[in-house]
Amino acid sequence: MSGTPVTDGLVRCGWGDGPDLEYRAYHDREWGVPVRDERHLFELLVLEGSQAGLSWSTILHKQEGYRRAFASFDPAIVAGFDGADVERLLADPGIVRNQAKVAAAIGNAQATLDLHRAGTTLAEHLWSFVDGRPIVNEWMALAEIPAETDASRAMSRDLRARGFRFVGPTICYALMQSAGLVNDHLVSCYRHDQLSAPSEPD
Repeated sequence: MSGTPVTDGLVRCGWGDGPDLEYRAYHDREWGVPVRDERHLFELLVLEGSQAGLSWSTILHKQEGYRRAFASFDPAIVAGFDGADVERLLADPGIVRNQAKVAAAIGNAQATLDLHRAGTTLAEHLWSFVDGRPIVNEWMALAEIPAETDASRAMSRDLRARGFRFVGPTICYALMQSAGLVNDHLVSCYRHDQLSAPSEPD
């Protein structure tokens, strides 16, 4: 399915032109925008992992709940969460109350701090898999977009070796898409060319 027009006359990727205005706004303002901010990237890492087995719409509508529950995604704070925090999180209807995903979020914060201690950042490390610049694809139809790539498989292997969890190659590719490491907007979508410009603010 190629991009189709909606009432405002703009042509979007098919998944971004439905009646859910929050979902449409995510397509228009966030998806594919290059993110180099450490905390924002950690947020996307947690949210993409939390999506496993669920729809992105479910996670998107819980995003503010996640920000409240996970200290605005400050990895230094989340890394210090203890048993009481885990109990609090598992009782919080504002997030996905899955014990493995909650534990992974805390562990991923700790793994992020390990990167800092090694002299790098999550942002620098993730962007290294695309040589620091977004990959601009030219897909004509949603069916052409892969679920994973060589780069996402390499990222997955690396992150797992560093102690990150819920970072399979499909989750890593979804992270690459959402964080703008790749531009996977269809060529017919008005955002494709905008995000192919030399720079786009975080």
